[in-house]
Amino acid sequence: MLIIDGPQYCNWSEKIFRQMREGGASAIHVTISYHETFRETVYVMETWNRWFERYSDLIVPAKTAADVRKAQAEGRTAIVFGLQNPSSIEDDIDLVEILHTLGVRFMQLTYNNQSLLATGCYEAEDPGITRMGKQVIAEMNRVGMVIDMSHSAERSTFEAIDLSSRPITISHANPSSWHPALRNKSDELIAALTARGGMLGFSTYPHHLKDKSDCTLESYCTMIARTAERVGVDHLGLGSDLCQDQPDSVVEWMRNGRWSRERDYGEGTAASAGFPPQPSWFRDNRDFGVIAEGLAAVGFSGEEVAKIMGGNWLAFFEASFGPKS
Repeated sequence: MLIIDGPQYCNWSEKIFRQMREGGASAIHVTISYHETFRETVYVMETWNRWFERYSDLIVPAKTAADVRKAQAEGRTAIVFGLQNPSSIEDDIDLVEILHTLGVRFMQLTYNNQSLLATGCYEAEDPGITRMGKQVIAEMNRVGMVIDMSHSAERSTFEAIDLSSRPITISHANPSSWHPALRNKSDELIAALTARGGMLGFSTYPHHLKDKSDCTLESYCTMIARTAERVGVDHLGLGSDLCQDQPDSVVEWMRNGRWSRERDYGEGTAASAGFPPQPSWFRDNRDFGVIAEGLAAVGFSGEEVAKIMGGNWLAFFEASFGPKS
């Protein structure tokens, strides 16, 4: 079965790359930037290039859907680069094309806070997409970089869907009607996203789950089934947000970057700002088969399971990663 997940922000190692292969992961969308500048993001790419050399039997860079198919045929996992914040383009719209040329295929317009482009989900007010944001959306559409609104506020996300001439994604979130986390999305927003051909990736990050780390596989898969009843199955996939083996100190960089002298942990408090335990049914990349079994158990057909596990993402890659015709 084709298996595509993303994003993930693991503490990458040979162990994790081998677990990807054990779990049959065909492609993983990996986060290479939260608050990094352009040059810092390029440094992360340099690190990945060394991993591609050292572990060439396990992982390979991917810029197209064809690269993913080739990796699967060769028994390797394709790695697709994504940015969880527009910090890497700084205030220079021309860096969108440069980063796309270097392999970036996803960029969030904001990570929790107000950015130069849009409003994050932790802000009290949401004035929507900014003037620069409108220009960047058009440029991302032109070159073939996917607009991701996973950490964005609701008005900004609705506006991004309407402004973009190509389908966008909410790559890692769940319905707020199932669990009302700040980062989860309303049923109305999910319907608007998928009606325009956009992709929703269901998260396994405990703060996004009903009952958090104690969420059951049945509850998670039933949530996916209820979403499919509302919007259909063709624009649903996995977006686990797996942060395996990361030290708790990394949460400070993810949440605070350089913008705050105070500790701001969003959905976690200062006392519980570390990474919560993963649910028992998805500990790491070896457990994709468990999710597939859970989807089948709640009534999805074999064809539908295959779409959610990776087929829908591959079709989205095919339509999204090239320049606009």
